Amino acid sequence: MSNSFELCVGPIHPALKEPIQLDFEVEGERVKNVSFKLGQVHRAIEWAGMRRNPIQILYLAERICGICNVCHPMAFSMALEKIAEIEVPKRAEYIRVINAELERIHSHILWAGVAAHELGFDSVMHYTWRVREKVLDIIEMLNGNRITKGVFMIGGVRRDVKKEHIPKIRQALQYYRDCYAKLEKIFLKDASIKARTRDIGVLSKKEALKLCAVGPTARASGVKKDIRVDFAYAAYPWLDIKPVTPEIAGLKARGDTFDRILVRLLEVKQSIDLIEQCLNDLPAGPILAEPVLQKLLVQLKGVEGESIALQEAPRGELIHYLKMAAQDSPYAWKVRAPTYANLPPLIPMLSGCEIADIPIVAASIDPCISCTNRVVQIDNDDSILSMDKLRELSVQKTNKILREVKK
Repeated sequence: MSNSFELCVGPIHPALKEPIQLDFEVEGERVKNVSFKLGQVHRAIEWAGMRRNPIQILYLAERICGICNVCHPMAFSMALEKIAEIEVPKRAEYIRVINAELERIHSHILWAGVAAHELGFDSVMHYTWRVREKVLDIIEMLNGNRITKGVFMIGGVRRDVKKEHIPKIRQALQYYRDCYAKLEKIFLKDASIKARTRDIGVLSKKEALKLCAVGPTARASGVKKDIRVDFAYAAYPWLDIKPVTPEIAGLKARGDTFDRILVRLLEVKQSIDLIEQCLNDLPAGPILAEPVLQKLLVQLKGVEGESIALQEAPRGELIHYLKMAAQDSPYAWKVRAPTYANLPPLIPMLSGCEIADIPIVAASIDPCISCTNRVVQIDNDDSILSMDKLRELSVQKTNKILREVKK
């Protein structure tokens, strides 16, 4: 006789900030098997994008994710620039990196607060989110808004980094250098946090490679994979950068939750250094290949071809596929968000954990479900339900439930 039972977490659950269903087979307090179900969020962003011109899509792409939204318009721009053979000015490439790395700092520190919350340390969450305010202030100074920035444009960026901005950016970078020691002490040296994260939610290097994990999730397992290095774009080819793994801190990669915290904190330090390099080497020149948007739209209307753009978002490898067919809007636009790749690795991470570990292990991949879910439209009349058919199916479902309740 089996002593195991089923436990369902989600799609609505206090430990989940977005809807995903995690189904567990549990024996006592120990997780034996795991499966997950997506599909609770559909915003039809790709469908809407294929009915807009490329400049309008930039602002739509930015809303795929509310936290790391710079990466989506950047990837879309890169894909279209390949098709249209648009050469981005060198100064714009540096400004793109500055914005991307500011967002990485903001995203990783926000995640650290979420991780602290999942561990039950809300005072740490409030501290880290207070620390995060400084980078949001700098983002607002540069772009006029804290979250959705509207800074990217096909062929460059819409807003320059001015001379008066640079001292304030450097001041913010120094602020994070000064804060880092305290963040390190809280997250990496506290005995309680270490007890809750060391050897918890382990993803081996072999499993990370087999399951195609990306971003900090993969690097925490010792996989030296980073799109900024492997397929360098924007200004990254001119910067000193290498993938961040636990070995950089002199530790052997275990691929556990602790290592995923470590990698993200180390990447905050790396982002500070990359922004400093960009400020030191920022070239003069224009920030847009074509500053007149009407001329740009006419140029883009005539392009044909397809391309794939890869971008290292804060959560990992982001893919935008784009096909243009000499018309106002794209013929096809497909987005593969990092969380889509990092969900299968959750299965070995959660297997063998205790029930109390589920929230922090699930949070350790920094999941974004709204980024991940997609709708595929099929040209088949049988797949389209009329209002009458939908009502009929609803009545049938309700009657079935009532019959089962009465048994």
